[in-house]
Amino acid sequence: MMPIKVVIVGAGIVGSSIARVLSMYEDFDVTLVEKEPDVGWGSSKANTAIIHPGHEEEPDVHPLRARLCREGNILWRQWTRELSIPVKWPGELMVFFNEEEEKNAKKYIELAKLNKIPGVRVVYRNELLQMDPSINPSALGAIYAPTAGTISSFEAVIAIVENAVENGVKLLTEAEVRGVKVVDKKVKGVETTKGFIEADIVINAAGLYSDKISHMAGIDSGFVVRPRRGEYFLFDENVRVKPEKLLHTTPTPITKGVYAITTIHGNLMIGPTAEDLPMDAKDETSTSEKGLEYVWKESERLLKELPPRTKIIRTFAGLRPEPPGGHWRIEAYDDPWGFVNAAGIRSPGFTAAPAIAYYVLNLIKDKYGVSLVKKKHWNPYRSDIVRVKDKSLQEIDELIRKNPDYGEIICYCKTVSKAEVIEAIERMKKAGVKTITIDGIKFRTRAGLGMCQGSFCRWRIALLISQYTGVPLYQVVVKKDLYGVGEVKALLKS
Repeated sequence: MMPIKVVIVGAGIVGSSIARVLSMYEDFDVTLVEKEPDVGWGSSKANTAIIHPGHEEEPDVHPLRARLCREGNILWRQWTRELSIPVKWPGELMVFFNEEEEKNAKKYIELAKLNKIPGVRVVYRNELLQMDPSINPSALGAIYAPTAGTISSFEAVIAIVENAVENGVKLLTEAEVRGVKVVDKKVKGVETTKGFIEADIVINAAGLYSDKISHMAGIDSGFVVRPRRGEYFLFDENVRVKPEKLLHTTPTPITKGVYAITTIHGNLMIGPTAEDLPMDAKDETSTSEKGLEYVWKESERLLKELPPRTKIIRTFAGLRPEPPGGHWRIEAYDDPWGFVNAAGIRSPGFTAAPAIAYYVLNLIKDKYGVSLVKKKHWNPYRSDIVRVKDKSLQEIDELIRKNPDYGEIICYCKTVSKAEVIEAIERMKKAGVKTITIDGIKFRTRAGLGMCQGSFCRWRIALLISQYTGVPLYQVVVKKDLYGVGEVKALLKS
């Protein structure tokens, strides 16, 4: 029996997770389609990178969100081990400053009980400041959730896609879906900017654009996904304030609160805002003075001190999809047969992504009668790039003896070697990424994420991309449609 041809639209955290889970089975021939030059460049890239415990979800209002958040938190512990994804599990403190906030915060203890989230309890000032001395001492207390984690979100998507491709998934980048072909109420494939791709099943995991893809299949023209912007400050690693826990203010109806966390790479990060934008602003990732000032003031309230603004290395904004009523739309359809929505996946979508993938698998099994025969040689493991920064001097010496490129440092801020950049280029080629970008190298090696934000290493990375891909230097792409390095004389010739 021929495998079922599956096209997954969107190579963010949800789409890539679905691809990985489907790659476990002989039943599927999977193509993962992404409109951007690389994977994880949408909502999955710019977010708070929290693996939520699940105690903030109301099971009576959002039962699927509550269930899959809890399941996803558990699955991430396995997936991060298997795929060598950087992760920490410091726990979370939802801080309150007055009696009204305390009353609001305490309801999350009851939600934790309903959602079966272990260890959630209230802590008051003395214990709170012992748990994390960086908190403003004026705080009355906090709700402690010990199962919260923080992850490198863009590295997570990259790792999952690499593993999925290793197990037979085909990745097609720079392929925007322009239509879903339906004949006699059955899905036949998708029209993309790279041509038509035949499919028996189309899975819509297109994030902010999942409403558009759903409409292409004739599903609920009234379903819309609104962009919600979140703005952040990112500080240099060399600051005094480094929260030991994941700190945030008490949630509001539209946001989980402003966070102050130490990222997986050692930076203080504060944010986000939660601003609903117009429907035509799904690519609006600029920051605003108003938004950033709001984050700053909330963080001053949360932390006992903030570093000077001279320690800020970047401000940025991410967009997350906000569906009507906050309800995820995860459904397999009879009309058209073969269309599956994983649409409008707002927070805690990143946390739930592995669980969403298994949920979609079971929908396909039940709706379309797929037998689910497991592959005998499916490989759950993926190794990370060998990183000089993580090694002792003796280990570095051994690496250099085997490959001298480990001795040439390309990025001094993050101690990234030439060998790591070359390995990243090779991995991108192997995965099926057609355009090797400077940002793609940054997200795989961390080169350019430091204090100088690539001022020193960007042109060196561009040279290596040019040398190892044959692309002229002036055509090396920083990110989509942005060329930032090159020879002026080459431009004069063009």
